[in-house]
Parts: sequence; C-alpha cells; structure tokens
Amino acid sequence: MALNNSILISRTDSLGDIILTLPMVGIIKKQFPKIKIYFLARNYAKAIIDATENVDEFVSFDDLEKLPTNKQVEAIRQLKLDAIIHVFPNKLVAGLAKKAGIQVRIGTSHRLFHWTTCNAFVKLGRKNSNLHEAQLNLELLNPLDINIEYQLNELYKYYGFTKIKPLPSELEKLLSKDKKNIILHPKSKGSAREWGLENFQQLVNILPKNKYQIFVTGTQNEGSLMQSFLEENKKQIIDLTGRMSLDELVSFISNTDALVAASTGPLHIAAATGIKAIGIYAPMRPIHPGRWMPLGKNATHIVKDDYCDDCRKSEVCKCIIDITAQQVLAKLQ
Repeated sequence: MALNNSILISRTDSLGDIILTLPMVGIIKKQFPKIKIYFLARNYAKAIIDATENVDEFVSFDDLEKLPTNKQVEAIRQLKLDAIIHVFPNKLVAGLAKKAGIQVRIGTSHRLFHWTTCNAFVKLGRKNSNLHEAQLNLELLNPLDINIEYQLNELYKYYGFTKIKPLPSELEKLLSKDKKNIILHPKSKGSAREWGLENFQQLVNILPKNKYQIFVTGTQNEGSLMQSFLEENKKQIIDLTGRMSLDELVSFISNTDALVAASTGPLHIAAATGIKAIGIYAPMRPIHPGRWMPLGKNATHIVKDDYCDDCRKSEVCKCIIDITAQQVLAKLQ
C-alpha cells in the first residue's frame, strides 16, 4: 500500500526494545521519504526518539493516558494517520486506533485483542523465534509491501542517530584526552541477567590504569545498590550514577570509546552511537544474544556456548557469571 500522509509507530515498553525498533523506522523512511513518522512511547524514552533523524514527532503515551477517552481518540485522529504499527501490543492504543478510524492497523495475530482492533495481521511469535528482535520488527512491515530482506549486520545503518545533543561542558571535562574512556554499566533494573559486581571488580583490577579512564553509570537507585563497589573503587573510577538525564547519558556515551554491560538500554544506546559496545549474555532463551545482541558498527557480545537451563528459576545465572574479566578485556583491546 502507499502511505500518503503519516504513520504511527507504537512501542510503549523499555529503552532497549525501542532502540531496536529504530532500524524498522529508518527503513520506512527510506521507502516513504515524504511521509511524517510519529513514534508513540513513554516520556522516559523521548531522548532516544529525539536523537534519530527518522522520527518526525514524538507522541507521549503518558500524556495520552491522562486524557478522557473522547480526548484520546481526538488526539489520535488529529495526527491524520494512514497507518499504525503496534510493535509492542497495547490494548488501549489498539482500541483508540480503531475508534480514530486509522485506515491500516497492523498488529500481530498472536494477541486476541488485535482481532477486534486491527485489520492487517502478521503471524509473529517472538518468544521462541530464532530471529533477532530487530528482524522480528521488520516482519510487521509486510502489510506495507516492504518485503526487502535486510541482513542483520546492516540494520544498524538505519538507526539515524544524527541528532544527539551536544555534551554539557561539565561532563565533557571529565573525559580523558590521552586515555580510552570506558563506561561500565553493571546493573540492569531487572531487565537482564547481570554479570555481577565481583566480575566488574575483576575487570577494574585488570584494566591498565595508564590506558583507560573508567566511568560507572546507572540510576540513583542502582548507585545505592552498588555503594560498596563504588566506594572501594573511588580512586580508579568516576561515579556518574544518578548524575545524568537520558539526554546527557546518550551524549556522554557517544563521546566515549566503549561500554560494557548486560542486555540493557545503555548497551543498545552505545551500539547505536557507533562506539564499541560489549554485551555480556546468558545463552538461555528468550534472553540469548541471538534475540537481543547489540547491533552496531563496533558492537559485539560474549556468551558461553554451553546449554543453559538450570538457572531458569534462579536470579543468578552461572552461565553469565562464569564469563571472565579477561574475556571482556580481550574484546576491549
């Protein structure tokens, strides 16, 4: 089908998921360069959406939720949309899209509420798929007759991360001019199996001090959880936990050389900005790197080849804990 006016991409979940949706957005823009692309997400993701050239306007799901139903429908109708893609199924958004009379409403056939709210279906099961999340997102383009096959290793070219804000001077001053600036992001807000602070401590211990300036990032709450680790290493690292907005974090990451983390939003931000992004993963489905590895020109990951299922019911995953600091250092060099 032809898009004449605009399309809305709906993804109201976490940062990493949103970043891995951006290649799909870039491909839409390539195929339909004259249309307006809206992106519906929660307010915490606005800095990510604002950083890509392929999205024309951010639409706040948080603001939309606060409106009475008739105002919600009118807000969607005023966008004059030709189509909506429900990348992350949301029952409220699906209902509003139908009430607003959007002509093409694309969703996965695996959600029951889509059968009464969507009119273009894609048979898409994510949990047991062998495809990467970014590839699964592209399946949702089939109703738009975008059927070009893209290789996984070329999808990073469609992030469109060209609108990153300048780094504030007080943060820029922290960067070393004669060492490689590396970010360690130990926590994941529960979104991933973590490598563990003991392993990050080992990495800090073996990183050559004359070659690396080390930063640690995370939320204020994550900083509290890492208080002992941060205190013990205060002479070797710069603690930035809780000190940056998402805008500033994106800018700061883009000005460093490398980032080490589990499967988190900052890891995917690093990959999208083009710096060396090293992801540490467990091989367990559906959280394995085949589904969630970082995509970027200088992105890579580490995972044990062993079959992993024993720790499915545990918060601690031996398969990821057993990855060594030496393996990470080898990826950095």
